[in-house]
Amino acid sequence: MIRFLKALILLPIAILIVLLAVANRAPVTLSLDPFSQAAPEFATQLPLFAVIFAAVMVGVLIGGTASWLAQGKTRKARRQFRREATQLRYETERLRSQNGTATTLPATLPSSPSQGF
Repeated sequence: MIRFLKALILLPIAILIVLLAVANRAPVTLSLDPFSQAAPEFATQLPLFAVIFAAVMVGVLIGGTASWLAQGKTRKARRQFRREATQLRYETERLRSQNGTATTLPATLPSSPSQGF
């Protein structure tokens, strides 16, 4: 079922990407020289879809990195809580082994003679 849903979502996206690439295959000049427009130092001819896909990939990488850096505090807190839980489990097992196999039952209240029922 999950495979079907994945295919149902990813297939139209893949078709749109192919259509974008076919519609935008004309070459464009990618110039990395902002000062000389007539004869740029760093320029290359690329299909427009390659420029678009590269820009999207760079955006995904920058966004993923920013998200990863922003979640640093949460990851640190989770590591500390995991360490604390491990220490508490170890301490619990140590205390149980010290008491032996005797299980402690909760305290019971003394029964009153008559409640009037």
